[in-house]
Amino acid sequence: MFKTTDWSGRPFNIWLDLQGNNGFTGLNGKNPNRILIIRLSSLGDVLLSSPLIRALKNQFSGVKVDFLVRSEYADAVKFNPNINVVYAISRSDKTKFLMKILKENRYDFLLDLQNNIRTRLICRSINAKTYPFSKPTLQKYLLVKFKINRFRDIKPITHRYAESLPELKLDGKGLEFFVPLKVQSTLDSSKKYIGLCPGSKHFTKRWPPEYFVELGNSLSGLGYQILIFGGKDDKTICESISSGIGGSLNLSNDNNLFQTAADMKNCKLIICNDSGLMHTAAASGIPVVSIFGSSVKEFGFIPYGVPNLILENNSLSCRPCSHIGRSRCPEGHFKCMREITPGFVTENVTKFLSGL
Repeated sequence: MFKTTDWSGRPFNIWLDLQGNNGFTGLNGKNPNRILIIRLSSLGDVLLSSPLIRALKNQFSGVKVDFLVRSEYADAVKFNPNINVVYAISRSDKTKFLMKILKENRYDFLLDLQNNIRTRLICRSINAKTYPFSKPTLQKYLLVKFKINRFRDIKPITHRYAESLPELKLDGKGLEFFVPLKVQSTLDSSKKYIGLCPGSKHFTKRWPPEYFVELGNSLSGLGYQILIFGGKDDKTICESISSGIGGSLNLSNDNNLFQTAADMKNCKLIICNDSGLMHTAAASGIPVVSIFGSSVKEFGFIPYGVPNLILENNSLSCRPCSHIGRSRCPEGHFKCMREITPGFVTENVTKFLSGL
């Protein structure tokens, strides 16, 4: 890793990891030499791009894949051996110098998986052929605002990413998240662990903390030790839940994603909200039970590539109320989460575990 600065004096980081290459096919008869993927945020979205990165390396012989991401999510791709260079920028960075570097890289094409105003401006500055991610904006709007479901099927966002590039074929394998070898878990591998991830950025995506406590105690009674996972913003809720579950361990930290993933690998199962840690668990190869409140499967942000179960309240006419989440329930009752009881989750988790 080395650090440089742009002309404004603001730092940005570039991680280099030059790898060997393989593959056999090209795009419309031409094999690209260098590609830039742009996905600035958020954690789950970046992790969901990992099968696409792998497919590019497998399909295009000798190609170098670079990745542009926001600094706070760079760990999700930092050690991916399929990536040549990771360019990490902060929200406040002035990117004139970085754009000069990217333009000089002479990319064969760009994959804009964010496809918002900022990334479109970035693509325009680089001045290379661009394949943008086609967002199902109209379908989401109709479903949220009018409850008109125009989604023909449940299509994972990873598949939608891959459709951005003609001829690209995914390999059917799951997400990837690469943890440095020096990061190890100190958990006792002889114990049976179940992990709980009670956090999420938005309130309407969070199952009530007291429900997690009741669930955790029920699972403890079945012989499992409960691990509580979360990042910096989740510390208070993780401490509260852990204090209510006998014998549990609070493993929340200051956004050390590598340590979280290393500890998750000891778990038989992760139970979580619709959050970045849901995708972290999936990328770590751990089965997932996820509780959806204001969000729905149709949006495509679902556990990918691992055994999973999504629990949601399908009896409500107000779901979904948002495609990203809200700070409060617009109806005031929060039934999408409150009517998913701890007993219901415990019953479904028990059945799910029996099939693993």
